[in-house]
Amino acid sequence: MKPSQYSAGSLDFCIERLQQQEVIAYPTEAVFGLGCDPDSENAVMALLALKQRPVEKGLILIAADYAQLEPYIADRELSVLQRERMFASWPGPVTYVVPASPHTPRWLTGRFDSLAIRVSDHPDVQALCRGFGKPLVSTSANLSGEPPCRNAEEVAKQFGPQFTVLHAETGGRLNPSEIRDVISGELIRQG
Repeated sequence: MKPSQYSAGSLDFCIERLQQQEVIAYPTEAVFGLGCDPDSENAVMALLALKQRPVEKGLILIAADYAQLEPYIADRELSVLQRERMFASWPGPVTYVVPASPHTPRWLTGRFDSLAIRVSDHPDVQALCRGFGKPLVSTSANLSGEPPCRNAEEVAKQFGPQFTVLHAETGGRLNPSEIRDVISGELIRQG
C-alpha cells in the first residue's frame, strides 16, 4: 500500500483505496457498509474473508445510477412494469434481486443466477460510486455475530483503527434496505 496524497477518511482517499483493490467502509442509508471493486476477485474475496461470509450467499451491488448496474444484470429479461417498479423506489433504500448477466462473476452472484442491486440516494454513496466510476459491493460493516456499525468509531472498534473508512454520516434510517425480488415482487427482507 503506497502512501496517499489525500487525508485519511476523505472521499478521494477512499476512491484511491478502491482503485488499489482494497476493502473500505462507508455510510449508507442506515448502517455503514463494507465495499470494494466488484470486478476484482481478490478484493471481493478479502471482503468475504473479513465478514466470514460464504461466497455462495451472493452480494449486493450499490450504485449512483442504473447505468452503472447494467453491465452486471440481464436488463432485457425485465418487463417494462418490473423496471418501472424499481425506478419508482430509486434512488432509495430498496434493493432488488434481478436476473444476472451471464458474464457476472460467481463471486458476486454466489449460488444464484440473480444479483441484488440498489441505486442509493445517500449523497456520499453517490459521490463514491461516481468518483470510482462503477458500483460497489455493499454488505453491512460488521464482523460475524456483531451488530452493524452505525458510525466510523464503531468501524474502527470492529476492524481496527487503520481500516479505511469514509468519514461521513449514515442517512439516519433505523433498518437496512428492504430487499424485493423484481420478477415476483416478493418481499425478501423487510426494510
